[in-house]
Amino acid sequence: MATLAGKGGPRRARTSDDARNQVFVRHRLGGVTRMSTQLVDRSLPADLPRGIFVGGSWREGARGVVDVENPATGEVLAQVANCDVAQGVEALDAAVDAAAAWARTSPRERGELLRRAFEAVTARADDFARLMTLEMGKPLAEARGEVAYGAEFLRWFSEEAPRVAGSYRPSPSGAMRHLVTKRPVGPCLLITPWNFPLAMATRKVAPALAAGCTVVLRPATLTPLTTLLFAKVLADCGLPAGVVNVVTSVDHDVTDALITDPRLRKLSFTGSTGVGRTLLKQAAQGVLRTSMELGGNAPFIVFEDADLDVAVEGAKAAKLRNMGEACTAANRFIVHESVADEFASRLAEAFSQLRVGDGLADGTDVGPLVSEGARAGVASLVEGAVSDGASVLTGGKQVEGAGWFYAPTVLSGVGKDAAILSEEIFGPVAPVVSFSDEAEALEIANRSEVGLAGYVFTRDMDRVLRMGDLLEVGMIGVNRGVLSDAAAPFGGVKQAGLGREGGGEGIEEYLETIYLSLNDPHAG
Repeated sequence: MATLAGKGGPRRARTSDDARNQVFVRHRLGGVTRMSTQLVDRSLPADLPRGIFVGGSWREGARGVVDVENPATGEVLAQVANCDVAQGVEALDAAVDAAAAWARTSPRERGELLRRAFEAVTARADDFARLMTLEMGKPLAEARGEVAYGAEFLRWFSEEAPRVAGSYRPSPSGAMRHLVTKRPVGPCLLITPWNFPLAMATRKVAPALAAGCTVVLRPATLTPLTTLLFAKVLADCGLPAGVVNVVTSVDHDVTDALITDPRLRKLSFTGSTGVGRTLLKQAAQGVLRTSMELGGNAPFIVFEDADLDVAVEGAKAAKLRNMGEACTAANRFIVHESVADEFASRLAEAFSQLRVGDGLADGTDVGPLVSEGARAGVASLVEGAVSDGASVLTGGKQVEGAGWFYAPTVLSGVGKDAAILSEEIFGPVAPVVSFSDEAEALEIANRSEVGLAGYVFTRDMDRVLRMGDLLEVGMIGVNRGVLSDAAAPFGGVKQAGLGREGGGEGIEEYLETIYLSLNDPHAG
């Protein structure tokens, strides 16, 4: 890949290195917006691949290259291969060819490879974190957190690999014995989103490899660099050729060809509900096993007995982690009418103190949105909410200058029928709507067609248990704004998706259950 590696430099006007790497950070001090400047290093890891990874080798794309932008500057950061259908099929060929041997590899050996990968990713935490910040925008501290979180899936499933269990039991009639075993489902297509480029890859790749499956991994072309570095780390850890293949492409026909290939046996996708529906229709033609982690529109419910200090801190985490570009992000702040004004005021004050800027700069709390289109979408939702009668307590506007920044925003006086409450915002915007009693809070929260995550703030444990029964989501954070963990089953209900990732359930998504019917040894 020497040719592509030479094409990875950013396209920008000639300027000094200091000017090119100077960043601005905006923050509030004494009620006044101030700006500071810093110099940062925007260089990429020297061993970062830019090609597709097929059968253990790096290749150029048959359709040229795809630009990867730095959302903090809007400039081209690197270029990666843009593969065609034939190359996508070659990646599946490699996965199919490697499938039988990998499935026969002992669970312990598969687990040890994943453990080596965990150690290697952890050792390169700084490289992965900086790369994520450069291509996705999240503050460096958050990127480091994602490295730790993403690496944990490698460690967790390294330990799950040898724990896959079957059973041996008599039939109710006593005439037979049932020997129940598990085997890998077969070659998998894993499609990952742009917002968590390492964690979404490890959350899918780790259980697939632990189960004995081979994969074709297709990362989002907005943020492919982290995934490409991860593939290199896997190869350096001794991963056999063809077990993991990575293709990058902006063209849907590559995915179409893979999903409709009868040799593919599993599809795992994380992304929007709309795209998920389309993929499910395609997968139905081959009756593929599917895992779908789709949209979220998380309710954040604050009851009258909540500790508001805890609720505000939880709201900052649930809303602003990843700039709000997370499927688990709190989108609807449903607050009891007796504390709604105070909560909104406190949250606005907290948001107004945050530093907005390049994620590589020291002290940055909120980075840019991933693209110009993403920022325009957030701005449109806020404008619509204001037109519907909401008041802007802080933010409510784009941040001037280079990059795709949007100010952390709190909206009060939002009606429970407001359009913004029915949309997945994917930005740093917190609309606050009030409720009068528990029944109304549930009615507002359960209006969404998707039910991925929810958050409940209360001191009443009986109420917590009722929310667990009645809130139509797959995961609930209780008095905390972060709930993802490699040891927990991540997933939702309704149109939020199918299946679970992580926990003891995660590996089951990549296993088939088989049973042998045996004669009872004691039968006459």
